[in-house]
Amino acid sequence: MTHDGDAGVPGSLARALEDVAAERAAQDARWGMQILPDGTGGDGAEAESDRARQETETAARAGRLTWRHILAEEVREAFAECDPELLRAELVQVAAVAVKWIQALDRRPAPHPADPRP
Repeated sequence: MTHDGDAGVPGSLARALEDVAAERAAQDARWGMQILPDGTGGDGAEAESDRARQETETAARAGRLTWRHILAEEVREAFAECDPELLRAELVQVAAVAVKWIQALDRRPAPHPADPRP
């Protein structure tokens, strides 16, 4: 088994990253350079992160784990981080989970078209 990031679909990582790059270019075209504060850390952020982690663990134990649980946990961990280096690492994890979720969507069989109604 190779670990090339393609999640069982050859070329899926490159395709997902190309889509992300295209979206980033569109954001720059629309909004230009944005210099904003991080807005992370602060009151309650760590508790929210802990809550998201607990929800993920509970869902996993119950066999109900979803991509929403995993991404929400990663986002809440990023929101709780104040240190720029650690925040960057958390945001890389957020991006990686989002890309992996995209790949999971791409791996699913196409839905069957509904029967035409008279």
